[in-house]
Amino acid sequence: MLHRLLALCVAALLPAAQGVPPVKPITVSAAVSLTDALSAVAGAYARTGGTVRFNFGASNVLARQIVNGAPADVFISADEAQMDVVAAAGLVLDGSRVPLLRNQLAVAVPSDRPRTFHGIREIAEPVFKRIAIGDPAAVPAGVYAKQYLEKEGLWTAVESRIVPAGSARAALAAVESGAVDAAIVYRTDVRVALKATVAWTVPAGSGPRIVYPAAIVKTTSVASEAKRFVDFLRSSAAAQIFQRFGFATAF
Repeated sequence: MLHRLLALCVAALLPAAQGVPPVKPITVSAAVSLTDALSAVAGAYARTGGTVRFNFGASNVLARQIVNGAPADVFISADEAQMDVVAAAGLVLDGSRVPLLRNQLAVAVPSDRPRTFHGIREIAEPVFKRIAIGDPAAVPAGVYAKQYLEKEGLWTAVESRIVPAGSARAALAAVESGAVDAAIVYRTDVRVALKATVAWTVPAGSGPRIVYPAAIVKTTSVASEAKRFVDFLRSSAAAQIFQRFGFATAF
């Protein structure tokens, strides 16, 4: 009798369990400088039952993709300006935009030519013939770098030596390959570099205010799951991971 009762209970539960739709994966377009940190966060998020697919790239490229109709459920930009582009197109879900992370700039040099700056003015020395930064006309890291050099009165001195790159990671790759003598990139990028070291970290108090905002894309068909992921990004569990990769939280 007991076995029959158990069998009936299992039979009653099976249709309900089988009828529960699986959680749909969400697509997250995110700044390439977040590649390592977000990949680790996604691993932790997976343990809650969620699945994330990433599209990493320069924030200006990602913003343009979203405006042109590329599928994305969440956008995480390396600056406010590119999030503003998506918002101006009416593609940010109302009330979903939140500040997520902070970062700092750093001067990277090849590991086989290590050096420690005593101040940023050393970047103008003749030994630095080629200096890579993200394209200052479009890439957030390059915009930040130019702003900082202008603030320090150094842009005119180094402008002719600037090698614009398609992203901060591309600028760092130029250092690692030896194609340039230095690069101004995110501090977090240099932390994961294999062939580059930090010569100078721009102090948070005197450098540009670097904030990564996150928002749900208005055209998403999985708004509830997208919100669950954004909420997870602002959890203590995610904060510990971000801090491990050198980011400061902005929440």
